[in-house]
This record gives sequence, C-alpha cells and structure tokens, in this order.
Amino acid sequence: MAHPMIAPSILSADFARLADEAQAVAGADWLHVDVMDAHFVPNLTLGLPVVESLLKATEIPLDCHLMIENPGRWAPPYAEAGAHNVTFHAEATDDPVSVARDIRAAGAKAGLSVKPGTPIEPYLEILKEFDTLLVMSVEPGFGGQSFIADVLDKARAVRRLVDSGELRLLVEIDGGINADTIEAAADAGVDCFVAGSAVYGAADPAEAVRKLRAQAGKASHHLTLAP
Repeated sequence: MAHPMIAPSILSADFARLADEAQAVAGADWLHVDVMDAHFVPNLTLGLPVVESLLKATEIPLDCHLMIENPGRWAPPYAEAGAHNVTFHAEATDDPVSVARDIRAAGAKAGLSVKPGTPIEPYLEILKEFDTLLVMSVEPGFGGQSFIADVLDKARAVRRLVDSGELRLLVEIDGGINADTIEAAADAGVDCFVAGSAVYGAADPAEAVRKLRAQAGKASHHLTLAP
C-alpha cells in the first residue's frame, strides 16, 4: 500500500526566500507550485523562470499546477524544465487529451484539474490519459479559502474506478487542507494532499508535514503509514 502524500504549497511561502522555504519542508512528497496568469484566474503568481530556479534549489519533486489559459502552449515547457507533475485545468482547453500527451512526451506526469463547480462525469472517459486528477476544494486563484466538502464526491467516484482497476490514477486535492479537513479527504479516497498555510503557517513546517501525513494515514482506507 502507498503512503499519504503531502505537497506543501509555496503559494503560502515567503516568495523572497523560496529556496529556504523548500528546504523547510524536507520530507514532503511533492512541492506544489501554483502558476497563475491573471486571466484564467484573477491572480498573478510566478512562471517558468521561478520554477527553473526552484528545480536547482530542491530535490523535492515539483508539482506544477497551471491555472492558466492556453495550457497547450505553456504546459510542455514545465515538463521539459524538469517538473515531476504538470497539471492543467479541464476548463482551460477543448483538447485535454492532446495536452496530456504532450506533457508526457516532454517527460512529466500529466494531471487534470477541475474547479469545485465542474462535474467530473464528462471527464471520466479520458482520465486514462492522465496520471493525476487534482480536485479543487476551493475556487482557484487565492490561498486561505475555506474547504468545500461537496467536492469529495468527485474523489469518491474516481477512487471507486481506481480501486476496481478501471483507472490507474493518483487522486490529489487542493484547497483548505489542514488538520480539520484532511481526514475527510483521506476517507474519501484522496492520495495526495496539497497544504499551504497549514504547513507554512506552522512554527515547524517539516513537522506539520509529518503530522498531516499521520492524520491522513489513520483516516484512509487505502493508504498506510510507513513503518
């Protein structure tokens, strides 16, 4: 059995000290990087040059979440740069399968993300083309929002398909994940938990990662904590 994955979100980190902030979460499974273009979402964060710099500063695999328009144009370069997982939004393209194949061809895992109000059913048939499904549990664009519990039905639906062998996919969740919400997400079948302020707002971010992983492991039906 796999163990719960924790992906600290640098959206909640000190942008002036990103290399140090990456080191502060030693032991994390992925480092979650939110790329926003102020078009697809009403916020502007960072882009490929910062990701390239981060790749030199940490050995933690980078999980790049592209909240941008035209992912067909911009997603593959993140894979080419060395990102481990590159996720884009279903709502941002009419041809998600083509984008996923281009990401994979460029050397990264491909992820599909859906906003809280986007139903998962229209995308179930194409999920075999993806390595990750990122369920948004807040509206994408800003950190610090409250967890939307209704989205867990999407995680449950996909978990059933994975458990039945119909899909081979990692289920990830992003938005409002903390000590109060991670157990419900784990119980719903999530594999990877993105946490921002719950990690970087803690006095010891690395310890916060360990505690969240332990909580998820105890609540999950399909994950286990490493001995």
